[in-house]
Amino acid sequence: MEDRVLYFQVESESEGLRLDKWLVQVLQDEEMDISRSQIQEWIKHDCIIETTRKSRVKASDPVETGHIYQIKLPEPEPVELQPDPVSIQIVYEDEHLVVVNKQRGLVVHPAAGHPSGTLVNGLLYLGVRLSALGGTARPGVVHRIDKDTSGLLVLAKSDLAYHKLSLQLQAHSMLRSYAAIAHGVLPHQEGTIDAPIGRDPKQRQRLAVVAGGKPAITHFFVKERFEQYTFLDCRLETGRTHQIRVHMAYIGHPLAGDPLYGPRHTLPIDGQALHAKELGFVHPASGEHMRFESPLPSDMERLLMELRLGLQT
Repeated sequence: MEDRVLYFQVESESEGLRLDKWLVQVLQDEEMDISRSQIQEWIKHDCIIETTRKSRVKASDPVETGHIYQIKLPEPEPVELQPDPVSIQIVYEDEHLVVVNKQRGLVVHPAAGHPSGTLVNGLLYLGVRLSALGGTARPGVVHRIDKDTSGLLVLAKSDLAYHKLSLQLQAHSMLRSYAAIAHGVLPHQEGTIDAPIGRDPKQRQRLAVVAGGKPAITHFFVKERFEQYTFLDCRLETGRTHQIRVHMAYIGHPLAGDPLYGPRHTLPIDGQALHAKELGFVHPASGEHMRFESPLPSDMERLLMELRLGLQT
């Protein structure tokens, strides 16, 4: 059975938390519903180490800002990934990583309900070898974007890239900027939404702004205003699941087309009007600052044209 290795760095807001409690929180961001008792079992079997000291840890240890923990755990259900002929636009590729421009409607990696036909399956079909550190079902996957969000993401081909890109993501130093069309007219030219995100207690399939949730910060900048909609740039400071979608709904301006957080009456688009248009990071091997941009997809361009002409209200 193949081991999966994860790395997490302690952020300042988590300083002093018990190790087992902190790990429950960070693993929730990986969509892993792991109990404290399970984490305590992993600790007993030396599956969790603090990478600086490389010594045994205890569940009750208080975590310290900047410390990095490695979790080595077996995959519960090994998956035999099959190459699938999926249409993929590769923007950049070298021996360490690959940057792709994902189309709306494509799932990033196999999961329940999507065993094949994903971005990862398509890359395997093209002969792209991905780092195994992401796990059997999600090799090389450093970060994701939702199925119905389009745009840029980076996947790791080497273990070095997976480790260093993951640390950049956790340190919030990776640039991720999105174009979005939101309901309503935002009155401010720019702003910051600083509101914690966790599971919605009323609808478990949704996330929401909740007390005790994980810290989440989104910066937004108004590009254009229309009669009933606003075109925005959104920049992630943190990267919680569904973060932009949850935050925009929280301030009363859900994204157009969002089937989970938006209203039924919306613009004609298949999924939320959200596009990962800009991606920047430090190359894990060369140290070069890399930056990529992706033009808006045709469906969002069409909506903006119709909004400018007053054809959509």
